[in-house]
Amino acid sequence: MSDLYTELLVKKEKTPKDSLIKYGLIALTAICAFAALFIHFLFLIGVVLLAVADYFIIPKTDLEYEYLFVNGEFDIDMIMSQQKRKKVCSFSLKESEIAAPLKSHRLDYYNNNQNMKVMDYSSGNPEHEQFAVITRVNEETCKVIIEPDQDLKDKMKKTAPGKVFLD
Repeated sequence: MSDLYTELLVKKEKTPKDSLIKYGLIALTAICAFAALFIHFLFLIGVVLLAVADYFIIPKTDLEYEYLFVNGEFDIDMIMSQQKRKKVCSFSLKESEIAAPLKSHRLDYYNNNQNMKVMDYSSGNPEHEQFAVITRVNEETCKVIIEPDQDLKDKMKKTAPGKVFLD
């Protein structure tokens, strides 16, 4: 029997908020450096703090999500600035409650649950078809939003035909 295996890379689209954060931090760092040179040396503390913030925050404005699907097991990694990789989510499709398009009527019951944690690992483009997978992650029921291609949808349907809906 062959394994059901697929990989998919989804690039998160940049929002105006991402650009504002990125360029705002850079500008603030430059202003603090200028102030440290010409006004008072204590602005160097601000330069150091902002440089550390730049190092940790700016890579998170350029994200890609990699989906790895092997025999019903989903692993989602976040790739920041095409350099750093971090595993953000793992779950079993067989143990999930339901997987359906985000706008499907089958998710009406779950969409009304205000206590459910939403984990969005899609591009953020509303024109692309997004799927919601209702599953348990770290002992908490979550709605995991993904953006599968046709191959991934077909393999999800083969793995858990009673839980995956394509309508």
